[in-house]
Amino acid sequence: MADVRIEGLGKAYGDKRVLTGLSLSVANGECFTLLGPSGCGKTVLLRLIAGFEAPDAGVVALGGTSVADGSGRSVPPDQRGVGVVFQDYAVWPHMSVRDNVAYPLKLAGIPMAELEARTRTVIDQVGLAGLDARLPSQLSGGQQQRVALARALVAKPGLLLLDEPLNNLDANLREEMRFEIKALQRELGVTIFYVTHDQEIALAIADRLAVMDEAGVLRQVGAPEEVYERPVDAFVFRFLGVANFLPVTRVAGAWRAGDGSAGWEGPTPSRAGDRLAAGFRPGDVILARDGDGIPGIVRRVSFLGAHVDFLIDVAGTAVRAALATDDCLARGLLFDEGAPCRLRFHALHWFDAADIPPPAR
Repeated sequence: MADVRIEGLGKAYGDKRVLTGLSLSVANGECFTLLGPSGCGKTVLLRLIAGFEAPDAGVVALGGTSVADGSGRSVPPDQRGVGVVFQDYAVWPHMSVRDNVAYPLKLAGIPMAELEARTRTVIDQVGLAGLDARLPSQLSGGQQQRVALARALVAKPGLLLLDEPLNNLDANLREEMRFEIKALQRELGVTIFYVTHDQEIALAIADRLAVMDEAGVLRQVGAPEEVYERPVDAFVFRFLGVANFLPVTRVAGAWRAGDGSAGWEGPTPSRAGDRLAAGFRPGDVILARDGDGIPGIVRRVSFLGAHVDFLIDVAGTAVRAALATDDCLARGLLFDEGAPCRLRFHALHWFDAADIPPPAR
């Protein structure tokens, strides 16, 4: 296993600065996920850890040993004890599964008996037993991803770097593979550094995760449930799933919702200020036809199988609500579009209205 320590890391390409003063640590045996929007510097950081790029400033240390720093000193990738799996798999099309997986051992001059034993073991571990002789063109996308994973694991790396490895798979395969990656990590005890912009994958597999913004700044680091339930700011809240932000403004001592045309009938804001935003998830909405709550107008109803998704106009602000289909039917909440409704909330997060990020692209 290998821990990762990054201190004051900086990287620029010409006039474009990607990372500035970034510091981060990953513990031995941890599955750590770096989550952020496209273009924020996630892959650059992974390449700096792997040794494919050299930092302009700061230190990268693996297993307590510095492998790169701003002086230009950089240990070559093949001497870092790191395995890498890329988004596009990068398996060799002319090689069989067995030859693809065994290739790193062949390069390292591992004796044939040991090479064969280790290759067979890791092929079995990733669920490819019996497919040794097949070419990549004879495999599904999920099977090709397993080949890439096996090839990275066969050299017994202390650290496994995964760069958006599930992006090219369909939804069912992505779900299957994320659980398999987590199971392998537990079985082998390898340290995983996983880069993604997919919050579902990040939340599902991480022991800890970090959220990075467009400027390459780490906004929050913590356990998935901590970051999800207690976001430090509106950017983190929005990035970890569908987020509603409803303006709540104090006017003449009274709180008003949206554009001010509706009274705020939720709990008193727990944040100082007169111009705030109530943040909530679609599943946090308690929907009713009448009674207590903020008035709204249903603009769209979408049946999505296990749940029903609603788009609701609340005093000029569009918010989304989601109800379990069984609950929706039992309580007679399949609204017609244009119907009035009332909203209350299971949970709210309070933010300064000026800090609300623009919609995700």
